[in-house]
Amino acid sequence: MPAPGFSKIKNSAKKRLYGPRRCLACGYAAAEQDILLAMMVRWNFGDMPALFAGAADMDRPVGEILAEEGGYGQGQDSPLPRAVILSGLTEKELNTFMAAWKHLSLPRQNWATLTPTSVGWTLIDLLTELDLERVALGGK
Repeated sequence: MPAPGFSKIKNSAKKRLYGPRRCLACGYAAAEQDILLAMMVRWNFGDMPALFAGAADMDRPVGEILAEEGGYGQGQDSPLPRAVILSGLTEKELNTFMAAWKHLSLPRQNWATLTPTSVGWTLIDLLTELDLERVALGGK
């Protein structure tokens, strides 16, 4: 059973999650971005725009960042906390994406899917909330 305030993601190939089909990565060094992008191509997510948030994006609404063109922020190291925010995928795609990511040997990160609430939050507010949730769920 999921923790209060969370809903369990199933594995539906039909149920699409909220928002535009996007991957927003935070806290990635430029070299790690290439690793993530290669994984996306290998696992059939090459059509999904990837965006890379940096320090200048901290006070921007998440939805505004997700509206940027694919490749936004690519090639620049990000000092932000590590996280990936996904939107517009099916539940099955989300599960596949997360499973594929586990094979990359990259540092741990927080995960989120865009919601009607978080789309209007600033990026730093969302990243802070993700960190608080991780700690509340017993994460380090």
